[in-house]
Amino acid sequence: MICTTLIDPQALGREFASPAWALFDCRFDLADKARGEMDYRAGHIPGARFAHLERDLSGPVTQASGRHPLPDPVSLCRWLGAQGVGPETQVVAYDDSAGSMAVRLWWLLRWLGHRAVAVLDGGWQAWRNAGLAETTAIRPPAETRPYPGRPNPSMLVTTDQLLADLDSDRWLLLDARTGERFRGEQEPIDPVAGHIPGARSLPLQANLDADGRFLAPERLRQIYGEKLGDHPPSETACLCGSGVTACHDLLAMEIAGLGGARLYAGSWSEWIRDPARPIALGPE
Repeated sequence: MICTTLIDPQALGREFASPAWALFDCRFDLADKARGEMDYRAGHIPGARFAHLERDLSGPVTQASGRHPLPDPVSLCRWLGAQGVGPETQVVAYDDSAGSMAVRLWWLLRWLGHRAVAVLDGGWQAWRNAGLAETTAIRPPAETRPYPGRPNPSMLVTTDQLLADLDSDRWLLLDARTGERFRGEQEPIDPVAGHIPGARSLPLQANLDADGRFLAPERLRQIYGEKLGDHPPSETACLCGSGVTACHDLLAMEIAGLGGARLYAGSWSEWIRDPARPIALGPE
């Protein structure tokens, strides 16, 4: 069985102990950056390793970058190999925030050409609610394996590309932040409020049902189809505050059968680094 988008707790419960599988706990809290790892140590899926958003899944912040730049591909491949991940390993990522952090690892692996990676639908809460095994034991270090991933540049769009085509209809931008942040009514994280002119608001919460699980593919296809209209996914880019939760929209599009959209990895926090770049307030 190869999982490329989602896996439910029951299916993972049948497979998680397999040596061909690798699990990663991606819990992270922007307001308390130590909490995710503390929660992992207090209890996690047996065999899962911890993946820290800023230490493992992001690169160094620069004066020109957003808050969570993509990691250097060579360093990322080295880290994956040190966790025992090889090109054929089935990887599963989970968190306790409806997939909003786990999607980062999902996208990074897809960027490297790794197909067998999925997000645990419903996350840690769904696993616990299903009464499945948990532990506080930390898995011993894995035997390092070679991981020859090769990043795919066609999965990204850059600030320069967006600026060059800002006055055209080439790029459809989908913003995964909350509507309040998109409209500039509140901005609890970044120093400037608003959105990129022409972007459309599609908060990641729209991808989920009341239990924090992804909606059915047909419903997601309807939601995204209404936003895209005749615009092809290949000329659609997803963004958020720092390029992390934007991957939630990208995963939803993949589930909906609308794959091929790009990530604006720098997202809003990179866009506003230069005050000369235009911003918009209010609804789309």
